[in-house]
Amino acid sequence: MSALLFVGFLLLLVLSAPLATALGIVGSVVILGADLGAMSIATNVYSSLAKYPLLALPVFILAGMIFERVGVAAKLVAFVSVLVGERRGAQGVVAILVCMFLGGISGSGPADAAAVAMVMLPSMTRQGYPPAFSTSLIAAAGSTAILIPPSIAFVIFTVLVPQVSVPALFAAGLIPGVLAGLSLLAPTIFFARKYGWGSQEKSERAGFLKTLKDASWGIAAPVIILGGLRTGAFTPTEAAVVAVFYGLFVGLVIYRTLTLRKLYRVLVDSAEISAVVMLIIACAGIFAHAGSTLGAFDALAKSMLSVTREEHLMLAMIMLLLLIAGMLLDAASIFLIFLPILVPIVNAFGWDMTWFAVLMTMNMAIGQFTPPMAVNLLVTTRIAGIGMETTVRWVLWMVLSMLVSLALVAAVPQLALWLPQRLGY
Repeated sequence: MSALLFVGFLLLLVLSAPLATALGIVGSVVILGADLGAMSIATNVYSSLAKYPLLALPVFILAGMIFERVGVAAKLVAFVSVLVGERRGAQGVVAILVCMFLGGISGSGPADAAAVAMVMLPSMTRQGYPPAFSTSLIAAAGSTAILIPPSIAFVIFTVLVPQVSVPALFAAGLIPGVLAGLSLLAPTIFFARKYGWGSQEKSERAGFLKTLKDASWGIAAPVIILGGLRTGAFTPTEAAVVAVFYGLFVGLVIYRTLTLRKLYRVLVDSAEISAVVMLIIACAGIFAHAGSTLGAFDALAKSMLSVTREEHLMLAMIMLLLLIAGMLLDAASIFLIFLPILVPIVNAFGWDMTWFAVLMTMNMAIGQFTPPMAVNLLVTTRIAGIGMETTVRWVLWMVLSMLVSLALVAAVPQLALWLPQRLGY
């Protein structure tokens, strides 16, 4: 039955079955075949969803989508452009910094990449950046959204591994997320200077105070969210609700870019995305119950431990596995599939679970812009109207840059653990 569980799941994925379908069908068949109790299918669907931290997930998705649609990205681009100034590679630097800042609002890589691509791609093209490079850069920078708090991926992780708290993971992801984003500056500046991208001529721009005033409403969003979490004014779920109503206020009253028709579309789109994620989580509960009851996950973990007891080699093997998985699946799916197997290994080596969560999520971030799946890259190339295959040359440099930051966090765990320890989480 354990063989049926894994082989059947992989077979359905190869046959292009939706992830939720593959998890649910295989898990149900194994439960019925092993006589584990038919009622456990329904109870595990319910228990997988009936978890308080999951309330934050659809609300953060809604908040990120609202800020994407109200035009916050354009205001931030104008403000950051004034700060960066006129120099070779300036537009690329602006794209990276704005993506990182929006990551502190949306928590979603594709939403982040879409918002920045809509604003930045035309101006970058006018200044000589090849569309293939621009789309690769924005997709890579947008992936930092799942590291920089608030992060939807971290919320899902804490649901599956309750021993780690949401505030602790939010704090742990901040420095690695910034480090991952800043690592992209090296290839951006290098290629801009090498090929002469970016105009050095003075252009008409609004003044610093004007752009700061326009962008201040967007700048205040992560301050309110993270400040409220730190002071204990509200929980992560309540923080998501505050973000939604703040975004509505900015869109309807301040910028007046969010009409009732657009608001309806935002609600529909966010509900669809949330439903897909929740369905995957529910079906993963069936799969996880079948695997844990049969002892399949423990057996697989023990077989991996039997390969080597050298922790650095094991960590490298796990990172490689997650990097490949990140190229094929989204972050939520990877957590749901691999965590039951990897948690026993983490415990066996005595690794810090918060640090491991950050490493795991950094791999997922790299996967978001690495073909063949590359959800962020899929979004930016569609906006640019180019094929994904044209970006491979540039994507490899972005991957290499982020791998350096991943290696630093793996070698120096305090890069992830210092801030949560400092804040007392």
